Amino acid sequence: MLNINRQQKLKKKIIIGLLLAMCIGTLFILLSKKQAVKTLKHKQQQRNNYKMNKRESIIPKNTNENESGGQYTPWTDKRTDGTKIAYLTFDDGPSVNTEKILQILNQNNIKASFFLIGKNAEKYSNLVREEVSDGEVVGNHTYSHQLNYRESPATFVNDINKCQDILMSILGPSYNLKLVRFPGGSFGPKLVPFRDAVTKAGYRFIDWNDETGDADGYDLPVPILLNNLKKYTTQNTVVILMHDAGAKATTVQALPQVIQYLKSKGYSFDTLQ
Repeated sequence: MLNINRQQKLKKKIIIGLLLAMCIGTLFILLSKKQAVKTLKHKQQQRNNYKMNKRESIIPKNTNENESGGQYTPWTDKRTDGTKIAYLTFDDGPSVNTEKILQILNQNNIKASFFLIGKNAEKYSNLVREEVSDGEVVGNHTYSHQLNYRESPATFVNDINKCQDILMSILGPSYNLKLVRFPGGSFGPKLVPFRDAVTKAGYRFIDWNDETGDADGYDLPVPILLNNLKKYTTQNTVVILMHDAGAKATTVQALPQVIQYLKSKGYSFDTLQ
């Protein structure tokens, strides 16, 4: 009889333990799901904020200066006669795609502006020289392409200076175009100190008011790139952001159609100076 009671008590303990473990497990699952939903919502909000900021970033400025006096915006300070001008710009090169882009531009008798990353320019110095010999404009896109702007403005300017030195070493001391494009653009109040520092160092910087959206992913389909272009080409003067990087093969594929679309809308082409 005593053994039976002990067995019954043991069974009760086991059952209680199992029930307690199940409750704890269920609570853990619920909390995990709640946290997962919260994390998902946070990530979605981050994506939405990025898209909102990105779309707002391509809205043209009203003047050719921002609060630091360094903004260079040809869509406002050039072409006041209503002429439709398109500035094709390519960031992040040189790359394995540069030669193909140059061939397409030459076939269409068009010149563009290339904002080069210094470490890529070192790797493909022959392409840098080819761009200039072809009549393209070469600008500065920093040496290391730092995107988070957690460094100091002085460190950022040093990175720009390093790229400038690389370009001058490749193209010679006569290269003196101090035109910069910030990685990710110079938009927003956070970058005021960076814009100030770059301006005080003697550089001009320029963003964009049009794009194909090729920065949104790797090798996005050509129709998506063209739809983005058509969506954002709303001004008489457009500075179009594209990318010359190895992972942007569809940008090269889309370029002839980009040019044809702009021509069909009455745009002629120019380079940034």
